[in-house]
Amino acid sequence: MKLRLFEFYFIKDYLRPWFGLIYSLFFLFFLGAIGYRITEGWDWGDCLWMVLITITTIGFGEVQTLSPEGRIITVLIIVGGLIFIQFTFQKAVRLFESGYFQRVNELRFKRLLRKMENHVILCGYGRVGQEISNQIKTQNIPIIVVESDEDRKKIAEDNGLEVLCADATLDETLKLAGLDKCKSLVVTLPNDAANLYVVLSAKGIRSSIRVIARAGTEEAASKLRLAGASIVVSPYIAAGRAMASMALRPIAIDFLDLLAGSECEIEEFELSNDISLFGTAEKITLSELGIGKKSGAKILAIKEDEKLITNPGGDFLLQPGQVLIAFGSKEQLTTLNRLLGNLVVSVELLKSVSYTHLRAHET
Repeated sequence: MKLRLFEFYFIKDYLRPWFGLIYSLFFLFFLGAIGYRITEGWDWGDCLWMVLITITTIGFGEVQTLSPEGRIITVLIIVGGLIFIQFTFQKAVRLFESGYFQRVNELRFKRLLRKMENHVILCGYGRVGQEISNQIKTQNIPIIVVESDEDRKKIAEDNGLEVLCADATLDETLKLAGLDKCKSLVVTLPNDAANLYVVLSAKGIRSSIRVIARAGTEEAASKLRLAGASIVVSPYIAAGRAMASMALRPIAIDFLDLLAGSECEIEEFELSNDISLFGTAEKITLSELGIGKKSGAKILAIKEDEKLITNPGGDFLLQPGQVLIAFGSKEQLTTLNRLLGNLVVSVELLKSVSYTHLRAHET
C-alpha cells in the first residue's frame, strides 16, 4: 500500500508540469463548444465534435452550414489551437533542458525494477557485451544494460534489452539499475580504468555482489581482483590460450567437440546451511547417496570453505553449505536435483555447450 501511494505521488509530481497545458486545452475545447452552442444552437454533441475536428485539423467538414458568427468562433478556435501547439513545444524544450525526460526514464526504470530481481547488470554493450547478453538471454535471465553511447544504446534496444543510458561509474547509476537485488554485475567497458572504478563503486555499495570484470592486460586483471572482482576475464589472453590449446592439444579439442555435440551442461548445486534439513544425509557419502547410479550425472568438483575439491571420490561426505559442480545432460541434472531435494537452495547453470554454436565461433 505504501509503495502504491509513493508511486501515485511520484507520478503526480512528473505530471504537474503539464497541468497548465491540459487545463488550457480543456478550456479551449469547452469554450469553443459553448460558442457554437450560442451562435449555431447545435446540441452539445455536434458542438464538441466541431471543436474536435477544428483543433485536430482532421478536415471532415462542417457539421452544418456555419453562420458568420460561427465562422468567427472557428477562426478563434484555430488561432487558440496554434497558440496551444506553440506553448506545448516551448514547454517540451524547457523540460528537456531541465532534465525532466531523464527523470521520467528513471521513474520507468524504478517501476520496472520493483518487479525485477535476480537479474544481471551488464555495463558496456560493445562486441564482448553483446555476446555476453546473447548467452544470458538463452537462459531467460533478465538483463539491464548500462551504456552511455547512444549508438550502442540503440543496438541494445533493437535487440529487445532494457537500457539505462548513463555513466556506469556513478553510484547513482548502479543503484538505479538495481544493484541491491541483482544476481551479478558484468563489467565490459573498453577502458580498464573505468572497469576498475565500476568494481570499486559496486563493492562499496554492496560488498557481497558477484562481479565479473573484463581486463585488457594482466596488470589490470590483478588490480581488478584486488578491487574485489569475483572473476576477471581478459578476452585477448583467453583467446590466445584457447588457440594455443587447439594447436598443441587437438585431441583434447576434438573431445570437447564431442561433448559439445551431446548438449551437456555444467551446473552448481548450492546446498543449504541448515543442518536440520539434512537429517542423516550429513553422514552419507556420495556413493551411498547413489548420485552417479541414480542420476547418471558426474560430480566434477565440490566447493567447501573456499576450497575446491576436484574429482571427489565415492567416500566424500556430503556436508551443509557445500556447492556441488555437476556435469551431465539436462535430464541427468534434473534427476540429480530431484535426488538432492530440499537440500538444494539454488541451482546455477555454468556452461551449456552447443556443437553448432561452437563451430560457428571457430569459423
